[in-house]
Amino acid sequence: MNVRSRRELILQQLEESEEVSVQGLSRLAGVSEMTIRRDLEALEGQGLLKRVHGGAIGIVSRSYEPPFALRAGRAREAKARIGRAAARLLAEGETVILDVGTTTLAVAEALREHGGLTIVTPSLRIATLLSDRPEHRVLMTGGLLRPGELSLVGDLAERSFQDLLFDTFVMGVGGIDPAVGCTEFNLDDARVKRAALANARRCLVVADGSKLGRVAFARVCPLERVDVLVTDTSVSEEAIEAVRSADVEVVLA
Repeated sequence: MNVRSRRELILQQLEESEEVSVQGLSRLAGVSEMTIRRDLEALEGQGLLKRVHGGAIGIVSRSYEPPFALRAGRAREAKARIGRAAARLLAEGETVILDVGTTTLAVAEALREHGGLTIVTPSLRIATLLSDRPEHRVLMTGGLLRPGELSLVGDLAERSFQDLLFDTFVMGVGGIDPAVGCTEFNLDDARVKRAALANARRCLVVADGSKLGRVAFARVCPLERVDVLVTDTSVSEEAIEAVRSADVEVVLA
């Protein structure tokens, strides 16, 4: 495992448990404890964690959004399964808002094998991916480009939804929690999601298991506004039941 992969692994473990041990990371990465200590020192220097005796604790704020490339490499197989499961829930002829994010990109990939949808998206990545599929009608919102994310935000993006009515909003989230609801890292993204949500009859959230129980910075909507959650089988039965108690259908991929 190279340096970049090890450090991504460390940050991923911190996101899941908020505390990691040198011994555990050494065993997981298959490298010496000295190597792990050097990794922790480097990550602390970047302000991404705080070293403590025997390991490290997370200090990343709820507004910190990991880079797209880093997120895209996580739970890749689970996201592909989620994407295929979500695509099967969209009927030919539907009008669909396809949100930004790595999991919604997996939905777009699966939709390359489906036809007959009208898709509006604030994601340049999704629009490009579907650009050679003439069976879909693809529209883009206006807005200010977020570098790195290649998503469109701001007043123009939000106003793009006002005069249109949609069957389904396929929404990605930074976190989904039974008490707090759906949350996002970035304030501008959260505003665009709320604008999209206001003009869709159905909300279909796609999120891998790591997102359940996580709370990000900006609230998008209460859990009760979600109609369907498509997630993967890594989620505990307890977490699934908590979501279902809000009258949300759960589809496991």
